[in-house]
Amino acid sequence: MGSEKTEIAFQPGKAVTVLMMVGLQGAGKTTTAAKLAGKYKQKGKKPLLVALDVYRPAAIKQLQVNGEKQGVEVFTMGDNVKPAQIAKKAVEYAEKQSMNLVILDTAGRLQIDKDMMRELEEIKKAVTVHQTLLVVDAMTGQEAVNVAKTFDAKVGTDGVVLTKLDGDTRGGAALSIRAVTGKPILYIGMGEKLSDLEQFYPDRMASRILGMGDVLTLIDKAQEALDKEDEERTREMAGHLRKGKFDFNDYLDSMKQMQKMGGLTSILGMMPGMGLSKDQLEGAIDEKQLKRTEAIILSMTPQERANPKLLTPQRKFRIAKGSGNDIAEVNRFIKQFTQMQKMMKQAGSMGRKGRRRGGNPFGGMGNMGGMFGGRKGGFF
Repeated sequence: MGSEKTEIAFQPGKAVTVLMMVGLQGAGKTTTAAKLAGKYKQKGKKPLLVALDVYRPAAIKQLQVNGEKQGVEVFTMGDNVKPAQIAKKAVEYAEKQSMNLVILDTAGRLQIDKDMMRELEEIKKAVTVHQTLLVVDAMTGQEAVNVAKTFDAKVGTDGVVLTKLDGDTRGGAALSIRAVTGKPILYIGMGEKLSDLEQFYPDRMASRILGMGDVLTLIDKAQEALDKEDEERTREMAGHLRKGKFDFNDYLDSMKQMQKMGGLTSILGMMPGMGLSKDQLEGAIDEKQLKRTEAIILSMTPQERANPKLLTPQRKFRIAKGSGNDIAEVNRFIKQFTQMQKMMKQAGSMGRKGRRRGGNPFGGMGNMGGMFGGRKGGFF
């Protein structure tokens, strides 16, 4: 798969760089085009999305909606103009507006045919395409390899974007596509959100394929999602954990930070040694339960969140009613939270003793994993 990440090559200075997205229908070209536009806008580029799919119903509208969400302009001339003409006008428009990145969202088909290939060739004749990116659905397995090989032979591609890698597949298609076509994989799509597009790192993908997790990508996600205020709050929570003073406010903040990073399922999928598919993770973790737990905490007063000892039976009944939960659910959560607090305090105490004796500071934390994520009796 290569040894280093590969970047899109941009034209020097203020010159317009033209990217053409190609691939079969349903692979995720339109969404990926919007994701790329948003990513490069954050990096200081001035992108323009161009709607060239004049055949699929609502394709233009989909691009416009996604472009608006990303804060990126979408160029369209309707569905009665040839894609090659639209592409030419779009590049001229970008030059006049001092935009330096044009992303062409071309039409796809359910399968490769002559008309699609001819249309792509016409677009390349009408405008200078600097990079042709093939968008491939990783869930299609060997068929993804065949698609990549055919597109490269007939149209010519400069790189690949693998989508739907948030599913059960671990990325074997990446290995095969690189081996067959020799083309680099630039990005991988890890979900339906417009932020779910990651740079492709060969070593990290190798770790995922082998079931070893992807801690470096997890760290990158944390750095992107968490601002300075979050970082300060995280350090504060870490101090509370060490002292065994972790309260409901800390827990609520940790939930919000996990949501920013894609949710608990996404985070655990990158942890080393998990070796679990998306379905297995979703089977183990009930994200809806997280929402119910959040409602319980938000139904508490500030004083109750800071001091769980204040939670009398009467207060618990009020919290249950306010959060729309059964009293048994509230009692279960508070009991598990109290147990976790005790374990945190014990772990912190053992950690301090271990450091004084030169031993393992995490010696008492081995049994804490069961407190997190389980549907049956798990903390979440």
